[in-house]
Amino acid sequence: MGLRILLNGKLVDEKDAKISVFDHGLLYGDGVFEGIRAYNGRVFRLKEHIQRLYDSANAIMLKIPVSQEKMISEILRTLRANSLKDAYIRVVVTRGVGDLGLDPVKCPKPTYFIIADKIILYPKEFYEKGLKIATVSVRRNIPEAINPRIKSLNYLNNILAKIEGRQRGVVEALMLNRDGYVAECTGDNIFIVKNEVIITPPFSAGVLEGITQNAVIEIAKKFGFKVKRELFTRYCVFTADECFLTGTAAEIIPVVEVDGRQIGDGKPGKITKKLINEFRKLTKRGGTPIYKKLAS
Repeated sequence: MGLRILLNGKLVDEKDAKISVFDHGLLYGDGVFEGIRAYNGRVFRLKEHIQRLYDSANAIMLKIPVSQEKMISEILRTLRANSLKDAYIRVVVTRGVGDLGLDPVKCPKPTYFIIADKIILYPKEFYEKGLKIATVSVRRNIPEAINPRIKSLNYLNNILAKIEGRQRGVVEALMLNRDGYVAECTGDNIFIVKNEVIITPPFSAGVLEGITQNAVIEIAKKFGFKVKRELFTRYCVFTADECFLTGTAAEIIPVVEVDGRQIGDGKPGKITKKLINEFRKLTKRGGTPIYKKLAS
């Protein structure tokens, strides 16, 4: 038996989890999504992820057909149906079935589905030895077009950057905004460390507000590190003492080389390693219980 997928409120086998070819999520990328992680029987920052999902939907005037509370219960139901304690969860809401035109008014009923499965984004050695990345020519979407804070199904901007990164021989690529400032990577937020100050780009640079990013900022402040959201250029990355990326799937991953320039001493930095250690502790002890017996 394959995975059980929750489709419009019903659990179905993955072979039966189908949507119409007239769904505007497929035809036009008209929809929103979230990627969420479960660790040891608890879903990490579930409420924050769901709030971001509903914020994204509101920004594109998409009415999700269930409440936030119902969506949370549907996610937990999907995890239980697949007997999962550690998982990656993908929640997708599309505009729904319409005609071949663009008008969302012709889509009377949104579609939503939830997939829960395993995920391994990067091999273990990258976390131990660090990642090499490269800057690509594809610029991050400008907020006046498709605002990067909307986690929409239209991910072609990121995909084109990923393709160029692969052509450059790296598994993750750094994207700049239209003004040449560092924005984010194709699937991760970026941080640099300079003189024990931790810096990440502001929302105005054209970045998605990261759930893991925010968790890392909280951890860093708890341990007395100064954290700033401010604009910086590639020069600042090249001359940083440390660099790391954050994301739901990636968690925290060190970066040791950017565009052929060694970062720091070419090894994961001490602050990065501390944050990784503390983040892993946080994921083990916090979150929404999947199974009631964990509630205590």
